[in-house]
Amino acid sequence: MTLPKMNRVLLKLSGEVLMGDQQFGIDPAFVLELAKEVKAAKETGLEICLVIGGGNIFRGMAGAAQGMDRAQADYMGMLATVMNALAMQSALEQLGVQTRVQSAVQMDQVCEPVIRRRAERHLEKGRIVIFAAGVGAPYFTTDSGAALRAAEMNCDALLKGTSVDGVYDSDPKSNPSATRYETVSYGKVLADNLKVMDASAVALCRDNDIPIVVFSIREKGNLARVLSGEGVQTVVTDHTA
Repeated sequence: MTLPKMNRVLLKLSGEVLMGDQQFGIDPAFVLELAKEVKAAKETGLEICLVIGGGNIFRGMAGAAQGMDRAQADYMGMLATVMNALAMQSALEQLGVQTRVQSAVQMDQVCEPVIRRRAERHLEKGRIVIFAAGVGAPYFTTDSGAALRAAEMNCDALLKGTSVDGVYDSDPKSNPSATRYETVSYGKVLADNLKVMDASAVALCRDNDIPIVVFSIREKGNLARVLSGEGVQTVVTDHTA
């Protein structure tokens, strides 16, 4: 499926991607490689918003499963996303890309609060805006935060860069014969519980007609290929023509 011309996109990266080959934390060298991918995409003329998960540092649901208070654990996860956002900001600015971090949890010493009109202005000036701390409330994932910011910023698509090259009918890591979809509808993703994003994020994209493009960010140059209509990807949309 050929995507329509895009002027503004939101790129959602899982926190695990920032680990590189490590088991935990942030690999600065790999973050710099990711930043080069983002810079190359920006140089095509796109306005780019970024949302990065926090699973490489702390995952709220995992903490809750081990007996922590769920709300408290989710707030800890939000702080992890701020750390990742600052790491990505540092890498992008090393490459000469002007970047602003906006956090849904206010922390004025390190970044701006989320202010939509200010974010719009940053994008108009050619800056990349990294949205951190999810939606600023517990019980919502960074997928929901990404969908919310994509809708709020009138993005043409939500690009989800993961370790997998698309959406499959079953887990390709445990089932070698799993089939990858080229396109799939929001309804099928929700009905079959396909592991794209959490249900509230998929529903928010559906209600605002925002295509979700799932691709592998680990493959060098893949972001640029996906944006140019090439590359291996799955598009979640109700417009399958």
